[in-house]
Amino acid sequence: MSRHHEAGFMTGISLLLPITLTTMAVVLLTPIIPNLMAQFEGVPNHEYWVPMILTFPSLCVALLCPFAGMLGDYFGRRRLLLASFLLYAVVGVAPVFLSDLTHILISRVGVGIAEALIYVLSTTMIADYYKGASRDKWLAAQTAFASMSALLFFNLGGIMGESGWRTPFWAYASALAMFALVWKFTWEPAGETRPDDEANHAPHNSSWAGFPWATMAMIVAITVYGSVFFYTVQIQAPSGLAELGLTSPAERGFLTSIASIGVPLGTFIYSRIGSKWPVGRLLLVEFALLSFGFMLMAQAGTVVGFLAGCFVNQIGAGLLLPTLLVWSMSILSFEIRGRGTGFWQSAFAFGQFLSPVVVTFAGQKTGGLLGAFMVLSIAALGGVVIALIASRRNGAGPDRRAVAHG
Repeated sequence: MSRHHEAGFMTGISLLLPITLTTMAVVLLTPIIPNLMAQFEGVPNHEYWVPMILTFPSLCVALLCPFAGMLGDYFGRRRLLLASFLLYAVVGVAPVFLSDLTHILISRVGVGIAEALIYVLSTTMIADYYKGASRDKWLAAQTAFASMSALLFFNLGGIMGESGWRTPFWAYASALAMFALVWKFTWEPAGETRPDDEANHAPHNSSWAGFPWATMAMIVAITVYGSVFFYTVQIQAPSGLAELGLTSPAERGFLTSIASIGVPLGTFIYSRIGSKWPVGRLLLVEFALLSFGFMLMAQAGTVVGFLAGCFVNQIGAGLLLPTLLVWSMSILSFEIRGRGTGFWQSAFAFGQFLSPVVVTFAGQKTGGLLGAFMVLSIAALGGVVIALIASRRNGAGPDRRAVAHG
């Protein structure tokens, strides 16, 4: 970061808001999927292709985040982030003017490319600008922003969908507002060894020398493992409530959103203790909360008991995500930070993809969804072992930032 700039509150806000675009890419369109099914019912295999309007961007994130990080390290973070906002707005709004399903799907691939860049570069720039406890708080706030924006976009998509299936796509133009914020309140980050770099000089960092492969591989593995648990409640809770006899879809959705408040609560708790506790202890508490929550969900005979389990689980999930993100940032120097961030975020997206697959498989083996929750409770206990291993690795102790550079 250049000595001529100092990151303030608006810098942080301008880099927090883009995380909502990655949530918007999927959640906003969920309420209009039935409308899209009806619109394209004449297309062969439409029941297969239409849902890919939602899944294509997520698949691109899982596959492309490492490459987005490489591009950011080489060409510079800010200029690429600004370009990705423009791409997101153009391809995001494109379905308003398209009538062919194939063309819409191609535009969704474009959204996924832009989303991967936005996801990686905004997070990397937060780590570039802020240090120590301040970095922890801004990174943790990303989790809360993403969780709360999901509730907003689900309702916004439904409201806009009342005017037709094309209308929600106009919301993608909001990326232009974020372009303006990033343009005004950020600058091209520079490494501590090159403090006088100006915005028009790209860093051209392409060397992998010094990349912490072993520690990063461990963090990536834990992230895939943990993100399977992270998304389970958000995806499966309505079905669990249905098994307990709750018949109203609206009520199931509302109660799930209430229980999901545990995620931002968990990130708030992290902002208070994350800089004081070693990673091993944090992981121990987080996996214990996830396991206990799943156990309560599995054994609950009432809706209230089930929701209590969901809430406990989501607190653990809200703690886990910033712990892993901050841990990965703390071992990455400026020159390799984009690539490391890309690997981490790709791992998190891959765990999101695996989550329903794991739950479905466990449910088939145990006779139902509630049985699957008990399997997940036992599996989350494996996090205790992971925590003990992590606490003995370099960078996971109380002074984990000692290995951070820039």
